[in-house]
Amino acid sequence: MIDERRLTTEEKALKINLSPDIYGSFAEIGAGQEVAANFFKAGGSSGTIAYTHSAYDMTVSDAKYGKAHRYVCEDRLLTMLTTEYESLTMNLPDRAPDTKFFVFSNTVESLNYHKTNQGQGWVGLRFQLTPESEPNDIILHVKMHDNSNRAQQDALGILGVNLIHSAYFLSKDVNEFLDALVHRLPRERMEIDMLRVNGPDFEDVDNRIIALNLVKRGLTDATMFDLTGNVLQPAAALYKKNILLMRGRFRPVTKVHIDMIEAGEKLFRKEPDVKEDNVRVVFELTLKDLTADGKISDKDFVDRAELLGSLGYTVMISNYLKHYKMVDYLSTIARGKQMGVLVGIYNLQTIFDEKYYDNLPGGLLEAFGRGFGHKVKMYVYPARDVETGELYKFEDVRIPAKLKGLLDFMIANNKLEGIEEYDEKLLHILSDDVLSKIKAGTKIWEEDVPPRVVKAIKFLELFGYKRKKEKVTQD
Repeated sequence: MIDERRLTTEEKALKINLSPDIYGSFAEIGAGQEVAANFFKAGGSSGTIAYTHSAYDMTVSDAKYGKAHRYVCEDRLLTMLTTEYESLTMNLPDRAPDTKFFVFSNTVESLNYHKTNQGQGWVGLRFQLTPESEPNDIILHVKMHDNSNRAQQDALGILGVNLIHSAYFLSKDVNEFLDALVHRLPRERMEIDMLRVNGPDFEDVDNRIIALNLVKRGLTDATMFDLTGNVLQPAAALYKKNILLMRGRFRPVTKVHIDMIEAGEKLFRKEPDVKEDNVRVVFELTLKDLTADGKISDKDFVDRAELLGSLGYTVMISNYLKHYKMVDYLSTIARGKQMGVLVGIYNLQTIFDEKYYDNLPGGLLEAFGRGFGHKVKMYVYPARDVETGELYKFEDVRIPAKLKGLLDFMIANNKLEGIEEYDEKLLHILSDDVLSKIKAGTKIWEEDVPPRVVKAIKFLELFGYKRKKEKVTQD
């Protein structure tokens, strides 16, 4: 059998060209018409391509798709797909009974002449898997890392062929689809930081699992989704926002987590450079925190996502174990806007541990420069001492004496602040203890989590919770 994932770009294009029931059009803006060109070069394209065009002139683009404030964005891509699909199907009604129509579109900013920008863009496919059916959509955002415009165009051409081929021949298995999608496109060339599928043929696909797989496979370092499970492109969703980040395992979300975020957000909103309507609260799960016994459980991940979504929070998945790397990443998105990070007192101890930065030539000082050199402030939540049970607060943080001066410097420059308004009665709550209580089948865990989370865990049977079956009695 032929391994569909390993066909060359030309072989994939030719296979589609020789499929008599696959027929569509191409609309490509910003990086040439490299996708359509691959189909023309493969031969037999007259059996596949109805038309192809590129509305480079903004006036022409506006006349065709309507005026836009931004031309390289998801909204523009969706407008292109809708316009072109309607045009294709309305003009070719006689083909409908025997044709699986498709429209491929992209709107891309490739590397400019002076190499002062980041090549990036939106790519989409609207397509039928059976004639006369409602179409499906695959939407993705890419960052292109090649150091020449020509190489970025070439990469985009490969991606487009991979996408159309995978959608028609490998879409039944997410892992096979993703393997084939990035064939011949290593991370050094192209990064996919958002991918979403929807339509009648993908009703059973959870886009959050796809988002997780993007990070697991190293196709990107971070992606995110909102409370409804809708996958978001981080740079678009958080662009120039006042980001408040809370990192953790959230297995499950407890009352102490909620107290921490509410108390921290209250302080963050008081910062002079934070605008009330510009705040975005993000809960972040790192891959390490998703790992159990060396494996990442999709079920466990979705359980946590469901709970955070039920509370109305946006969730980010990342590969950034170190604090400074996460801040580095978010700072490029926030673009100079004030950011905040919530941590527990024991996490702060780790951040001041020099061994944590053995991988950096500049050690702890380099990490602090990268992690706090941006407009970022860290808010520290207290805990119960794991040994004595006594209150362990920010002013009592245990760090090496030689770093006390650095701590004072951070405080004096408004980079660190302890959270003073908190509910001391909640500090005994630990997620691991709550999880053990759930699995043990007791009810006392319900006291430690928010009511909405209790309902969600019971209704969805999360984290090993099992509803007791009612006994059936006979008269």
